[in-house]
Amino acid sequence: MASPSKQEHSPASQAWDLGRFTQTLAFFETLPFIGNLSQWQAWLAPFLPPELQPISNKPQSTVLVLGATGNLGRRVVKLLLEQQYHVKAFVRNPARARDILAISTLPPGQKDRLTLVVGDVTQAESLPTDLLTGVDAVISCLGAIVRPVSPENREANYAEGTTYYEPAVIEATPEQVEYQGIQNLLKLAQPHFQANSGQRIIFDFCPPNQATAQLWGALDDVVMGGVSQSGLRILTTSALFTGVVSTANSGGFASIRTKNIQPPFDLSCFQGIQLRVKGDGQRYKFLLRSSPAWDGVGYAFSFDTVADQWQTIQIPFQQLTPVLRAKRNPTAPAFDPKTVYSLQLMLSKFEYDGALNPHFQPGPFALELETISAYLDHHPLPRWIMVSSAGATRPGTPEAATDPRPIVRLSDQLGGILTWKFRGEELIRQSGIPYTIIRPTALTESSGQEPLIMAQGDTLAGKVSREDVAQLCVQALQWPSATQKTLEIAAGDGGIVPQDWGRGLELLKAD
Repeated sequence: MASPSKQEHSPASQAWDLGRFTQTLAFFETLPFIGNLSQWQAWLAPFLPPELQPISNKPQSTVLVLGATGNLGRRVVKLLLEQQYHVKAFVRNPARARDILAISTLPPGQKDRLTLVVGDVTQAESLPTDLLTGVDAVISCLGAIVRPVSPENREANYAEGTTYYEPAVIEATPEQVEYQGIQNLLKLAQPHFQANSGQRIIFDFCPPNQATAQLWGALDDVVMGGVSQSGLRILTTSALFTGVVSTANSGGFASIRTKNIQPPFDLSCFQGIQLRVKGDGQRYKFLLRSSPAWDGVGYAFSFDTVADQWQTIQIPFQQLTPVLRAKRNPTAPAFDPKTVYSLQLMLSKFEYDGALNPHFQPGPFALELETISAYLDHHPLPRWIMVSSAGATRPGTPEAATDPRPIVRLSDQLGGILTWKFRGEELIRQSGIPYTIIRPTALTESSGQEPLIMAQGDTLAGKVSREDVAQLCVQALQWPSATQKTLEIAAGDGGIVPQDWGRGLELLKAD
């Protein structure tokens, strides 16, 4: 550990690197005295290099979609990709899946975030052991395949949900798919989610991800005349924040920072940030910014590392210190996790207000990174979103024969389809995994964006668009209010408009 006297010693002046200074300004789209270039980009576009393009990103959540090629599952996959999620699509036939999901026509950014995983939920031995690796949540659109008995009644008409056709189950039975299949999946999912409860990955450096690395740029003391150098290197199973810190020219810090993220991350339902790091025994800083300003207030947290040991560092939002140029700013507003524009890691000679970093050593440094996550303490987000069916509890009741919902009257004819859906629900409720169970009424091909009636008690009848069911599944990934709840949904007058679905869930009772 360096002594204070060593830290205060300033070596002889060294030549300042103007080239690195301009590269830094270019990467972060800023100019001295002018600030952020984003408002000037349209005018300056002909003169700017390609890297000065606005970026759009979301926390890098990976979602496993079960039943990804079905009429509902394919919509869920599409929405997730459009909203910047990484998707593992679980399919039985990859060639058919490529056609149904139109993979060849996807934009490059979406195609890179979609992975097909091949297996059959009814065959436990076919499930890849790494099926859940890197997965933050599961959306299950599993269901036994039901088709019209009469061959002249095309599937398109049946899927429309507006005309009744005599149905039959084909291929695997409801028991095999919706009960035994869930059992097989939970053998992998339960240990995975128990080990990763209450987290949402923002940046995952394992496996290597060049696209993620390109969001981070060096922001060293070269901007103040110093000569320190740093960067982010991609390794085989992690990333490495590394470089050399020099106190020459009154410098003494090196850092990496993300470009401003548009739209900003909304981490308002989380309690803080969690880092998985392996350090070198020095004290580092982590900073967040809730404003797009280039030289505005940052919210900092200092943490010590143990040389060559992996550590999990939790950074509660409430313990962040508002700082401006390494000085505390007591008049700054509290950190707002609803708008997180940038993240930064720093090694600095100074702590705050001129105090020295007690664990700082000039020269080479290295901080290895596996993940940067947001974490929850008490109100977890749903990790398993299951699409079941309205009427799941009704078979075997005295009212079943006269129930207005055809699926209830036909359940036994279809291999006990609702009985096995309900037993699959029970497996999820008892699994210990935070869940949401959505029971749609009759599914249609309408365009959606309709008010939804949300009910409990399994008496709701009606119809609902697959588009709206898919949208609700994807939105529920970010709603703690959806956790541990079972609900029925139907489109209808007096329902809840799409922008208020989250509030509607808050009014429902937990199971």
